[in-house]
Amino acid sequence: MTISAVVTPSAALLNGSAHSSTDLDERVRVSTDRSGYVPPSLPDGVVYATSADDVVQAMKLAVAHHVPVVPRGAGTGLAAGASAKAGEVVLDLSRMNRILHIDPVEQLAVVEPGVLNAEVNAAANAHGLFYAPDPASTAICSIGGNIATNAGGMWCAKYGVTRESVLALRVVLPDGRILKTGRETIKGVTGYDLNALMIGSEGTLGVVVEATLRLRPRPIQTATVAAYFPDVDAAALAASAIIAARLQPSVLELMDGPTLEAVDAALGTNHRSKGGAFLLAQTDGYGAFLEQDVLLKAIEPFASHIEKAVDIADADALVATRREAIPSLERLGRVSICDIGVPRNKLSAVFAGLEDISRKTGVRIFNVAHAADGNLHPMIVVGEGESITDGPAKAALGEMFYLAQRLGGTLTGEHGVGLLKRDWLQEELGDISLELQRSIRNVFDPQGILNPGKAI
Repeated sequence: MTISAVVTPSAALLNGSAHSSTDLDERVRVSTDRSGYVPPSLPDGVVYATSADDVVQAMKLAVAHHVPVVPRGAGTGLAAGASAKAGEVVLDLSRMNRILHIDPVEQLAVVEPGVLNAEVNAAANAHGLFYAPDPASTAICSIGGNIATNAGGMWCAKYGVTRESVLALRVVLPDGRILKTGRETIKGVTGYDLNALMIGSEGTLGVVVEATLRLRPRPIQTATVAAYFPDVDAAALAASAIIAARLQPSVLELMDGPTLEAVDAALGTNHRSKGGAFLLAQTDGYGAFLEQDVLLKAIEPFASHIEKAVDIADADALVATRREAIPSLERLGRVSICDIGVPRNKLSAVFAGLEDISRKTGVRIFNVAHAADGNLHPMIVVGEGESITDGPAKAALGEMFYLAQRLGGTLTGEHGVGLLKRDWLQEELGDISLELQRSIRNVFDPQGILNPGKAI
């Protein structure tokens, strides 16, 4: 275990480990994530765990000395769920990055939490398999972080989110005990489902040190379509038409015109010249191209231009258009990536509402969406010196939540609550649900030392 720290009331935890220092750069690096949130101060130190034993030791010391601990993976979170401040110690799991075992027959992988999502897929691909949860940040996000937020991604419309692909976990509880949840079988209903409870708990109930992941056979073929539309309303109607046609595409991603302009500027492409909105659709399996024909028939009345990928390289380039949306916007300023969900038949209404919010608040809002499940990522972009946690940006975030609520939706589909969205929890969950959830948290962590202030 390697530690970088400053001498603070957390020194008992930090000095109880192998090494400590006053490395300012490291404290700055681990203080926040990709949400755009800037904490008011820096954490007291950072513990680098390389094994489950390191995590056990750190948590036992934390409990003994009442030191708040903030678990951290790759730092790619979008809700300030891994942000840390003075008085807290960061527990960095990025060095626990081994793929421990792949069983191609049972189609599962056992991994440590610091393994990157893309690394799991690369290893699975060697056996003709893949790991379905596929966030846009797949190349840089860790499995532990995906588990913490129940991440989804582009393939979740057909294959489900992280919860559907995690069979079992080893978790270090706040008092240092190791809990095993789930099992290696596909089915199992013995006792309460603590495995599902851990997934999406944002590091508030325990620290994941090992995960058994469900892999799936890689589709025999994939058909890819890029469609362009006069505006985002037409694209939303096309997405609804695909769902109404009883299709279940493996990918159905929507991007608006301003986002296409940002991608074009970053990549040197020309997507915006082809339309005011972009819809990426993939069908897969033995019937991929038969389904593609049905999909094309559904969207043709709305589209101004349609392209079919002719080979894998062509398809990869179209997928890259979607994956590069966030990095492209980050070139324009500080980005706050929101995460509302609405019923799929309300996509057109939610885009109209977002345009109205932008007009009223004066905040620039760029939009991408997992159109097959109604999960939108409106992205607020402000200047480098501007705040995303107060002023117009905060007002826009609140208005987005109320918009989603009016349409029967939710505050967050896959990024989690973290710090940024707690203001609206009570209105979505209600008093009884919040009371029960906080009681559950207190059972796991009576001292309240694990990722304090986050999630609920």
